[in-house]
Amino acid sequence: MPAVVLVGPMGVGKSTVGRLLAERLGTGFRDTDEDIVAAEGRTIADIFVEEGEPAFRALEKRAVRSAVSAHGGVLALGGGAVLDADTRALLAGHRVVYLSMDVEEAVRRTGLNVARPLLAVNPRKQWRELMEARRHLYEEVATAVVATDGRTPEEVTQAALDALELKEA
Repeated sequence: MPAVVLVGPMGVGKSTVGRLLAERLGTGFRDTDEDIVAAEGRTIADIFVEEGEPAFRALEKRAVRSAVSAHGGVLALGGGAVLDADTRALLAGHRVVYLSMDVEEAVRRTGLNVARPLLAVNPRKQWRELMEARRHLYEEVATAVVATDGRTPEEVTQAALDALELKEA
């Protein structure tokens, strides 16, 4: 059972905060997007282009199920992992932190111009639409919500530890 699961939109810092959180808790870190890339030998963007979103979501669901059952440290999930009802049910009873940010923070951090297959056309509008569709799902699975806007990764990590009332190793 993971010590902590991080969810939230693309670019929010789940991997960065996850690594810091794992270090502070004295445990390992795992990212399901990295698991998929390693297993498939290609980028997530390539999977989307070559096979489509449904094929990627099936890979993601398997990766999350495997990681939740096998990893005892900090686990970061891809931004769309919570779209799957089985995945949301799987997260019940786990310590889940939803890292949130608004669109202006997303623009500041990523410029919305990185290789994000779901943001290929009109990235600001698409990001807002994604968040409208996903925000309630992130909140549904969350034990705690930590805003990342205007905070450093270290500040977000501390806020997550405080929100979960976890002690450092």
